[in-house]
Amino acid sequence: MELFESLIATALHIAVKQVGNTIALLNNGATIPFISRYRKEATGGLNEVEIGEIKDRYDKLCELKKRKETILSTIQEQNKLTPELEKRINNSWDATELEDMYLPYKPKRKTRAEAARQKGLEPLATLLMLQRENNLQARVRTFLNKEVPDEEEALKGARDIIAEQINENERARNQVRNLFSRQAVISSKIIKGKEEEGQKYRDYFDFSEPLKRCSSHRLLAIRRGENEGILKVSITPDDAECTERLERMFVNGRNECSRQVEEAVRDAYKRLLKPSIETEFSTLSKQKADEEAIRVFAENLRQLLLAPPLGQKRVLGIDPGYRTGCKLVCLDAQGNLLHNETIYPHPPKNEKAVASRKLVHLIEQYAIEAIAIGNGTASRETETFVTSQRYDRKLQVFVVSEDGASIYSASKTAREEFPDYDVTVRGAVSIGRRLMDPLAELVKIDPKSIGVGQYQHDVDQTSLKKSLDQTVENCVNQVGVNLNTASRHLLTYISGLGPQLAQNIVDYRAENGAFTSRRELLKVPRMGAKAFEQCAGFLRIPNGKNPLDNTAVHPESYPIVEQMAKDLHCTVNELIQDKSLRSGIVLEKYITPTVGLPTLNDIMQELEKPGRDPRQPIKVFEFDKNVKTLDDLQEGMELPGIVTNITNFGCFVDIGIKENGLIHISQLADKYVSDPTEIVSIHQHIRVLVIDIDRERKRIALKRIAD
Repeated sequence: MELFESLIATALHIAVKQVGNTIALLNNGATIPFISRYRKEATGGLNEVEIGEIKDRYDKLCELKKRKETILSTIQEQNKLTPELEKRINNSWDATELEDMYLPYKPKRKTRAEAARQKGLEPLATLLMLQRENNLQARVRTFLNKEVPDEEEALKGARDIIAEQINENERARNQVRNLFSRQAVISSKIIKGKEEEGQKYRDYFDFSEPLKRCSSHRLLAIRRGENEGILKVSITPDDAECTERLERMFVNGRNECSRQVEEAVRDAYKRLLKPSIETEFSTLSKQKADEEAIRVFAENLRQLLLAPPLGQKRVLGIDPGYRTGCKLVCLDAQGNLLHNETIYPHPPKNEKAVASRKLVHLIEQYAIEAIAIGNGTASRETETFVTSQRYDRKLQVFVVSEDGASIYSASKTAREEFPDYDVTVRGAVSIGRRLMDPLAELVKIDPKSIGVGQYQHDVDQTSLKKSLDQTVENCVNQVGVNLNTASRHLLTYISGLGPQLAQNIVDYRAENGAFTSRRELLKVPRMGAKAFEQCAGFLRIPNGKNPLDNTAVHPESYPIVEQMAKDLHCTVNELIQDKSLRSGIVLEKYITPTVGLPTLNDIMQELEKPGRDPRQPIKVFEFDKNVKTLDDLQEGMELPGIVTNITNFGCFVDIGIKENGLIHISQLADKYVSDPTEIVSIHQHIRVLVIDIDRERKRIALKRIAD
């Protein structure tokens, strides 16, 4: 364990003690959000990302430890485990180095070299490698038999054995690996006859670039083209230099034996070493590209989940459409469906007058305070129609992303929520609820369906799911949830809960009514002390018996706050409401062996803003009223836009038409930008300049106008 802590601390430039305490907490069942929020003294204030890194590295080291045990056991069974080899394996924590050490002992399917050994040609291979025999022909004849009928067959078998030995030689593999690392070029070419089918890959029909400079999005695009049978892809270094270096390692004479070894070297490189190292670099580069794409996806998802909420307002949700009409749903302040209806203000029916009357009537009847319009088909026309009406009150109108709404509306979750309504009504409800609380609604949808990824179907799906699930968990716990209104799906992501406990909470709430205190959670079936410790601080109870139950102060810290109030001769409620009382608190008085200033400072911040949502307030946005289709666009136009997706090559922007525009990374700022997320964020309102329009391919190039 101490070794793991040291290795992780060195890799992440974090103190060994911080790593050790974090691993101990994780092994004791603590979650990443809980450790980050409530165990700052133990971790030295590490955040969720740093704790996640420690966990990932620790898990990989544990896997590597198991792999080493397998390797040692396999070599031991062959009676080939020397003390020196055992020591080297035990001391290595590099996966590639371990596999290189193991390669000569790895059980193999029948190879050409193994077939030659069975014919008794290993001594001949050894003879050739010594490169001292001057009468090779005579020596070769001594190896001829029924299975080896002639000299060429004998030499060929010996060369096969030598080629395998070279392939399994650690130094040889590292020589080739180093050249791949420095100079490998990734190339792609169109497969003959696939030109028309693969038009979307035409940038890669004849492409080559140094592998170390190939960006993740290009590499993933190339690999997708390869998987679809459109492109032929290779990764190769300077073959001549690789062969030359190997010859310098293994060829040390000028006789016939040396020439045989030289031939074996060339065969070893071409047939064994190069394909093996190419596969290795193909895998490594894909892993690196996956990690970058997953990082971008996770950051986009985080921003989307933490998008500003409207809050508990009565909302009219609209799923716009032409032929099928606009689906309207009226929701109360808790998001419950009160009424649904369909209007047809657009072609082909054009029932504008009827639609107008219905809309105005519904807004008045259900005391609607805000309108959410989906950003899909007929969105702009619907927005124009809605904003042109006269209402008996002031209304805020928002355009809301529909990404994933169709996935939700057809899901088991939606069917359980609305068994008596069709998918169109469920979709409109989702649009309305997204405006009220994006986080609470989006957790019901598989994150991959939300539409903020980059080549999400091409990356490692296990790694993607793990990263996205952790992102959702971090976001839900960062915001906290109302224990008495949160859905089962939202509760599932709360630290320490999971699906079963979340369902038990909902069932208990339905049977016993609203929770009046966090302590009541302990009455929920299967809610043990550990689960309560992990979840309690992230669950809020507005207007509960204890005002601290509506804060992020953990129940374990209630005695500290109660002592503060006692020392100031006031109640906890008075302490929360009166800033002048709090200003008289000397935090150092409340430090204990387990509670330090980080926790005490967090408590003071919570007392200052109990129950306040950490997300930014929502803002109304308006597109340019003169731009509704691609035909309305002209180069040089300055337009308002909303960032809808971020990749590592730029960001996509909704400018109010069907097609999103792209701001290439080079057009994001008047300086070099390495990471677009440093400049823009999902749902950010920005101004853009139209710099190019490709009407045939329906592509729009934009430039960000600095604030």
